Amino acid sequence: MIKFSERTQGAVSLAGRILLAAVFILSGIGKLTAPAGTQGYIAAAGLPLPPLAYVVAVVIEVGAGSLLLLGYRARPTALILCVFALATAAVFHHDLANQSQFVHFFKNLAIAGGLLQIAAFGPGVLSADAHRSSSAGRQPTRLQA
Repeated sequence: MIKFSERTQGAVSLAGRILLAAVFILSGIGKLTAPAGTQGYIAAAGLPLPPLAYVVAVVIEVGAGSLLLLGYRARPTALILCVFALATAAVFHHDLANQSQFVHFFKNLAIAGGLLQIAAFGPGVLSADAHRSSSAGRQPTRLQA
């Protein structure tokens, strides 16, 4: 069995958060650069109030993605992003006969799985949550091998 040191474990957790957060932050920035196209895509999917759905998506992707990157309130943030990824898969990528939609659907499921790991085990020692815990005199959440 591989056993990571606390330092290595923290670096691996940080790398995982960076990779997951990048998906959301970059997607949200993309939506900011193309609001009309994004709202048209939302409308084409049949969602009501495309302008509101657009704002909600950008806030979740950029806002929650940034919180995840920092590891601030990482567990609830990961759960919010998990629900968002699953909802996006169900609403926008449900045509599994289409190879592209099939790949996007399962990519979203995989992302949700990674987010559930953060929700379950925390963001690691290189995170704002761990810093807040140590500043308050509490021990940060650590994985046990």
